[in-house]
Amino acid sequence: MNITVIGRGHVGSGLGQRWALAGHTVTELGHDGGDASDADVVVVAVPSDAISDALGGVTGCDGKVTIDATNPVDGRDEAYDSLAHQVKAVTGGPVAKSFNANFAVLYDQIDRQHERPSNLFAADDGARAVTERLSRDAGYDPVFVGGLEHARELENWLETMFAINQAGLGPFFQRYAKPGDL
Repeated sequence: MNITVIGRGHVGSGLGQRWALAGHTVTELGHDGGDASDADVVVVAVPSDAISDALGGVTGCDGKVTIDATNPVDGRDEAYDSLAHQVKAVTGGPVAKSFNANFAVLYDQIDRQHERPSNLFAADDGARAVTERLSRDAGYDPVFVGGLEHARELENWLETMFAINQAGLGPFFQRYAKPGDL
């Protein structure tokens, strides 16, 4: 799969490395923008206040399946229901909210876990299968939380994650499973 990642920070580069190891072709774009015309999927991994500028500097995103991995750390445009809806307003294709509820600092430890950590995601129908595949290829067990109308709940989950982290647990993995699956 051809993946274009917009954002060269911890999340974008970290996921890009994991996907490249899984056999995908990954193109990383930064502040200089670029072309995503060859991409099967576009991943947005930029600060929340940079979404419009980042997507504005990239051509070839129109109608593409897009995964929004941003978080509202740097605020949000309240004109949209969520950051994922803001991304969808620019790209116009199916969108998923994913990879935002995991600690990027732990990407190099995923493969050492006894069970795959979970990756929570919300998605439009047209983005669900790709998001599930890329979750698995990054080393996660995908956990679907419903349609894109649930994206904001995933964005707000960050506050709870930071509280748990700062209360003493530190960066952590999450695992959600049906009874009997562990």
